Amino acid sequence: MSKRAKSQLKDILDERKISIRSLAEQTEIPFETVRRLYNDTTVRYERNTLGKVCEALDIDISDLLVLVESDDKKSTDK
Repeated sequence: MSKRAKSQLKDILDERKISIRSLAEQTEIPFETVRRLYNDTTVRYERNTLGKVCEALDIDISDLLVLVESDDKKSTDK
């Protein structure tokens, strides 16, 4: 089974009571980009986006992204 990166942004923002909109405004990242990161639906991670989020929240990238087992059925179904 393969692994994939999973965003922990929802847990971090919820714990700190920070809204998606607030983080988007603070980092000047488009709301929709932050929303996708929050909902763990981002397909490709932009380096600059990750850097801005980590800097704004004073966290390491390993706090933001973790590796989990992929549940992608496409790679296992025939």
